Amino acid sequence: MKQPAHPRAGDHQHELAQASRRRFLQMTASMAALLPLLSMPGFAATTAPAQNPRRMRAPSNQGPTLWYATPASEANAIQEATPIGNGRMGALVGGDPGRDFLYLTESSMWLGGRNDALDQDGQFRYQSTDFGSFTMLAKLYLQVSGHESAHISNYRRELDLANGYLRISYRKDGVQYLREIFASHPDDVIVVHLSQSGGGSWSGALDLQGTHAEATQVAQAGSHLDGTLGNGLKYAAAIKTVNRSGSVSIEHGVLRFADCEALTILYCGGTNYSPDLAKGYLDRALDPLALATQKLEAAAALTADVLLHTHIADYATLYDRMQVKLGASTPAQRAQDTWTRLQARAKPGAAADPELEAAYLQFGRYLTISGSRDRLPTSLQGLWLSDNTPAWMSDYHTDINIQMNYWLPDRAGLPGCFEALANYCLAQVESWTAITRQHFNDPRNGFRNSSGKLAGWTLAISTNIFGGNGWWWHPAGNAWLCNSLWQHYQYTLQHDYLARIYPLLKGACEFWEARLLTRHIADPVSGVTREVLVDDSDWSPEQGPKDAKGITYAQELVWDLFNNYQQAAAILGLDAPYRSTIGALQAKLYLPAVSSENGWLEEWMSPQNLGESHHRHLSPLIGFFPGDRITLEHSPAALIDGVTHLLEARGMTSYGWACAWRAICWARLKQAERAYQLVLNNLAPWQLRGNGTAMNLFDIYQMSAHSGIFQIDANFGTPTAMLEMLLYSRPDSIELLPALPQAWAAEGEVTGIGARNGFVVDMRWRDGHITHVTVHSIGGTRTQLKFGQRVQAISLQTGQSITIKA
Repeated sequence: MKQPAHPRAGDHQHELAQASRRRFLQMTASMAALLPLLSMPGFAATTAPAQNPRRMRAPSNQGPTLWYATPASEANAIQEATPIGNGRMGALVGGDPGRDFLYLTESSMWLGGRNDALDQDGQFRYQSTDFGSFTMLAKLYLQVSGHESAHISNYRRELDLANGYLRISYRKDGVQYLREIFASHPDDVIVVHLSQSGGGSWSGALDLQGTHAEATQVAQAGSHLDGTLGNGLKYAAAIKTVNRSGSVSIEHGVLRFADCEALTILYCGGTNYSPDLAKGYLDRALDPLALATQKLEAAAALTADVLLHTHIADYATLYDRMQVKLGASTPAQRAQDTWTRLQARAKPGAAADPELEAAYLQFGRYLTISGSRDRLPTSLQGLWLSDNTPAWMSDYHTDINIQMNYWLPDRAGLPGCFEALANYCLAQVESWTAITRQHFNDPRNGFRNSSGKLAGWTLAISTNIFGGNGWWWHPAGNAWLCNSLWQHYQYTLQHDYLARIYPLLKGACEFWEARLLTRHIADPVSGVTREVLVDDSDWSPEQGPKDAKGITYAQELVWDLFNNYQQAAAILGLDAPYRSTIGALQAKLYLPAVSSENGWLEEWMSPQNLGESHHRHLSPLIGFFPGDRITLEHSPAALIDGVTHLLEARGMTSYGWACAWRAICWARLKQAERAYQLVLNNLAPWQLRGNGTAMNLFDIYQMSAHSGIFQIDANFGTPTAMLEMLLYSRPDSIELLPALPQAWAAEGEVTGIGARNGFVVDMRWRDGHITHVTVHSIGGTRTQLKFGQRVQAISLQTGQSITIKA
């Protein structure tokens, strides 16, 4: 959503923007030569992609911007502070201008270890001391003398989603002050640049604090801390200052700056984590402090302008792949700050605010770019923590949460951001396989294979970065991860990627080949008995009996796994005999029926509901979404009725991730207004229903006695639902505007939306009807395009496009 300049910032805001543009134009020519030299290896093994200088642009107020007229409170950082990140390092930024804070994280800053033994109850230990926890790396405080809120005016902080950085501006004594804060992926540093217009200067202090009882070492123009956790993980954090005027000095052990016309503060931190079981997931030869220092020195050799525009150029190569317009908001809505708009939209009978909703969607893309590049995948809280005791250790939950975190990238023009999940699975599966072989059939495990057979791999509900498991075993978790991995292939059609993940698919099939039980059931209509295969003792997440056979959740995921494996093996030309074996098993799988008692799609092999009617999980609908076995177009009406009745029973209120999942299912049923209402429920301030959006747009919910829990999955799942309302793709078809709500119907446009079977779509609509669509092939050759009453076969070669005007 476009935002006007703050009404009190006036000409000074304009002057700063114009000065930034002039600096940008002056340096563009030299930047084209510099860009290839700026990428340096990160703490991970990969490097940043080559940059295209044509993608550079000056910072501006054009495009979606989240803005606020008040600072973010440190006491409520998780709900108010602004998140920034480069995929490896993250920061929550906020505080009074007299004392700003950055809560700093690094994706591999983890306690715990492999955690590969069961307790007496057959569970994996699940505490921060054994399983581990994601934790903060450091805190950085920026104290500026005389700049407390009481002494300034025209305060404005804004997260520029189109350019990927934070600006904080205000006036003091006739001088306009500006702080620009961003996390650069190419230079692998976090940058805080202080500037002003009007003859002012900056004076204050910098305080880098550890969060694990470290002592900070202060040196000229910088400071650092380092340490080693109990699990052997070495870590470090460091800052460096660059000033062209004034002074930076050490006074009584504190790093102080005085009379600086401008000041650049550079931060870098990391660990010696290595995604390699053979190394115990630690690179013992790596010195995190030396590497952080090296990166800081390289960044300090560049100007703040170069750092900013290099960051923008890199960020834009991802962000610009999708533009979203869902309609026009009113001038009065645009004039409001983001938090006021959120509250206004949630009032009964409030007018639609489509630019706000488009900005929320783009915020999900911003978090994806900021949190998932070439390092570890986003966890329950992504890269952003406000303390060292996050809910559920901020782990990787495998029964919905990590999967939901990665529904968005392929649909939202960010397929490269999915790679972090694929790389994680590939790095962990050797450990998961070993733990499965050692412990899954342990007598203490209530989910063990009663046949005594065992092969392949599976994992627990919770996983960490050291190949470890936590809480209960989760037999079908392997199949759900494989569903995510396979669908990424469907969007990209990358042959080399499919070859990489193939062993994961096959290992999961081997696990289920050994696990499935033979049962004989009578057909309810004909009475004929047939032989079927069912899951052994299991638990429908996260409810019901823990010894149920043939739960719908597992049956559907295994059907999906077997189906996808056969396609993968055929494409790669591998394992024809085993492909036939899996095909035969798939044909005998029991598939759920509709309950004769309540009309719902059964969750267990029983017409009775053995759990909670309003439960948060939609486990029985896994074959409807994210699976494709059940579809509105091709499934019997009775089955679709069972899906619909179950959704109705689950209700329209729940946690954010659960509402997002419900919204996607309603979109697939082409129930646009129900899907839209669930989107609005998640967009509303969380205090209204105990679940929803915080001031900074993080998804927050209340659970039992715990209030204000941040969990990031809904920030990805809700935008996914919005895109599913605009485009529904299956391997053989693309349907446009399947569930367009009235609030977006007047006029809209989306460019760069991903579709399965290797296509990308641009489209425009007016009065609910498509007016223009372009389909681009990124590897796909044939599909069927549907919009309105029109159905058109599409045949393209890779790299070709076709445009249709209606």
